[in-house]
Amino acid sequence: MTDEHEKHDQETKDLIIANVEKYGCHLAMFEATGHLPAFVYSIGLFKAYGHPEIICFGLDINLMATLINDAKAQIQAGKSFSAGERSVDFLKGFDVQFIEVNKAFASYLGYAGWFYGNFEFPVLQLVWPDKERHFPWDADFNAKWKFKQPLLDRNTDFWFYEERNVCAYTTKQALEGDPILFVYHNIDGDWQFHTSEEPQINDGKLVALQELVKLDPTLNKVYHLAYGWCAWRDSVDDNWEYEQFEFEEEE
Repeated sequence: MTDEHEKHDQETKDLIIANVEKYGCHLAMFEATGHLPAFVYSIGLFKAYGHPEIICFGLDINLMATLINDAKAQIQAGKSFSAGERSVDFLKGFDVQFIEVNKAFASYLGYAGWFYGNFEFPVLQLVWPDKERHFPWDADFNAKWKFKQPLLDRNTDFWFYEERNVCAYTTKQALEGDPILFVYHNIDGDWQFHTSEEPQINDGKLVALQELVKLDPTLNKVYHLAYGWCAWRDSVDDNWEYEQFEFEEEE
């Protein structure tokens, strides 16, 4: 962690503590990237009110902040939300529904984990419907919006913002069981998973992404890898490191 990053991290932690003490919660807000949707989650509702934290994905970041603040106001007034509950009190003319967040998805809640010292606190996801009032689990939900809000109560075996059968580049060594140590997410959206930094083109294979994740579930941890970035590790037991990369142009 650079000095600048360390300073920003400490400032954020100080702000979280101050906001929880003053307002009852802090809102962690993350803008959308080219790959991932925006999302906002609360920190402090469980400490202040014994209520699950709330996370929301895929809408305008300020609207999501407003929705969670509206929920906090209702919680302060004695309301309690639970998984499976629908409410008309958030989006005019539309229901929203709460679902329970599986603890497998703790990576979305990093600062909340720091605040509580663990990830054992409960979390609800506020899920919104499409314009025809279909929810993501409905057969008629707008397919174009499928990856705007991941459903954090399911699919714990596959975290990527992709169809399971999307093609990924790898090598025969990976399919034979050698550890995948290098991952690239190309600018065009293609994924590469390799066992060495300089794989041989003659060893190349094209497989469904889910097949690689089945071979090594720890690959789920790079689901958030941005376009034009790579991740690497020394072994499957080590944490991933990240950096932006540039491909050499062919002459």
